[in-house]
Amino acid sequence: MKAEILFFDGCPNWVEAAERVRAAATMIGRTDIEIAFWRIESGAEAAASPFAGSPTILIDGVDAFVDAVQVDQLACRVYRTETGLSGLPTINQLADALRGRS
Repeated sequence: MKAEILFFDGCPNWVEAAERVRAAATMIGRTDIEIAFWRIESGAEAAASPFAGSPTILIDGVDAFVDAVQVDQLACRVYRTETGLSGLPTINQLADALRGRS
């Protein structure tokens, strides 16, 4: 299984996104998950990729969350969590997403 973090340099959440993916993988006993990073550098590159705002988390090439909306600009992403909107999904949300792709 491979997770990819799509981000742009202006987004402060991409590093923690990777940490949360690692924590979620550990939570479900999947220490074999590879994490890669994909820097998006322009609106054109965003439009040509599955970028839904930074950070976008792909699992085996598919967005981890079904409500993803592709964007064609460098934008930060907002996730719905149990405590409200956040710049990152929770570890539990990521664990559920990883389980769904196992």
